[in-house]
Amino acid sequence: RAGPIVVPMSQAWVDDGFKARLLDDANAALPEVGLSMGGGLQPQRLHVVENTEKVHNVIVCTLCSCYPLALLGPSPTWYKSTAYRSKVVSHPREVLQQFGLELPRETDIRVWDANAESRYMVLPRRPEHTGHLTEEELAAKVTRNGLIGTAAV
Repeated sequence: RAGPIVVPMSQAWVDDGFKARLLDDANAALPEVGLSMGGGLQPQRLHVVENTEKVHNVIVCTLCSCYPLALLGPSPTWYKSTAYRSKVVSHPREVLQQFGLELPRETDIRVWDANAESRYMVLPRRPEHTGHLTEEELAAKVTRNGLIGTAAV
């Protein structure tokens, strides 16, 4: 289970205005739900990228393991591994298949490379057949791997 970021992700599924603000400027939108990318000497810029029916996003840091630790908690071991960091850039579809995520051939996969100043997170597609769920129930469906893009939610 992911850290506190599940709240804004599930809120983005039910509030189009918040979703637009989150995608436009995540750092400005996070305080609306009591979160920030502050802490430390230099605040990091958070970019939220949206998965759609035609586009799937996945996050990597090819130089090290830049990761929104304050929002997601400790990074998974595989995220720091050289194998993930190098292969997801050159063969993202193959890496996603290793995680059990099979995407249609026509789905465009975009790989976002985090760095010391900028972090990325995925706004997963809202799961199908969840129109009856409350925001709290939706939040329970959000996972860390979904926010990195290595899993569907």
